[in-house]
Amino acid sequence: MERHIEVEKMELLINLFGSFDENIRLIEKTFDVAVINRGSEIKVGGEPEAVDKATRVINNLLGMAHGGTAIGEQEVRYVMSQIEEGNDEELTTLGQDCVCITSRGTPIRAKTLGQKKYISAIEKNSIVFGIGPAGTGKTYLAVAMAVKAFKNKEVNKIILTRPAVEAGESLGFLPGDMQEKVDPYLRPLFDALGDMLGGEAFHKNVERGLIEVAPLAYMRGRTLDDAFIILDEAQNTTAEQMKMFLTRMGFSSKIVVTGDITQIDLPGNKKSGLRDAEIVLKNIEGIEFMYLSEADVVRHPLVQRIVKAYEKKTLERERVAKFSGRGRRINEGSNQK
Repeated sequence: MERHIEVEKMELLINLFGSFDENIRLIEKTFDVAVINRGSEIKVGGEPEAVDKATRVINNLLGMAHGGTAIGEQEVRYVMSQIEEGNDEELTTLGQDCVCITSRGTPIRAKTLGQKKYISAIEKNSIVFGIGPAGTGKTYLAVAMAVKAFKNKEVNKIILTRPAVEAGESLGFLPGDMQEKVDPYLRPLFDALGDMLGGEAFHKNVERGLIEVAPLAYMRGRTLDDAFIILDEAQNTTAEQMKMFLTRMGFSSKIVVTGDITQIDLPGNKKSGLRDAEIVLKNIEGIEFMYLSEADVVRHPLVQRIVKAYEKKTLERERVAKFSGRGRRINEGSNQK
């Protein structure tokens, strides 16, 4: 069986095929098809079902390329996985909406359906919890939405904060004052804002007090009006800290809380404020919990496999702990008898 796809512009073909045709080779290998380019036409040949899937993948990638997305291995693998799951209709809208433009002129767009839903949730709700593994873009997209709101004058201020919890490392030996000691914790937030606003604009807005990047402890006792507030690494807050942070919200403000519940660095006897919030706030209007998964990882494909392996290990550990707890209760009951 053979299908033909007409392509309007040569730049779309170049984007689709990738460097040394690596994108097309990946599609050919995955579906066991032959993809040939003749001028403005693409021919796909092979078994009917394989040709159908490969054609759908190519058409969706061309749509993304038309919207300005640079097509690489990650995009090809993601579209193929979604075609296998039958999400063709949702894929047609992916990459069409630009959140904001970086200082280098690069448009920031949702790269996965999970990211698209996350952005939509931030637009519609006053408080959004973005929960997922590393590499899913939860912090970066939250910062992009904050920059968009700031530039559109929907808010007067951007506030980014993190709990200063040490992830198996000690910063106490570092020289400098308190701000210099906590800067390593806040560096990812500085980098994201600098990328979107440009270094000069970022520093000017910091000096004017319009952008604030500070440890969570600095939020106590304040009411934050007309602000877009992001709490990053929220899995390392305590329940008390989470309550303190959320109650800082003032009028005309928006809060995004991001975290990864598989990377809790709190001492063993401390309950994560993020896990606590999932239980306490799950049915409150105006608050939405968005869950991203390894399918939404937009870093190197190997990161997806690493995330999946760690998630599997975490689930196994939780099952063992649950079984051990049940065993102790049975033994205690037997002893009492």
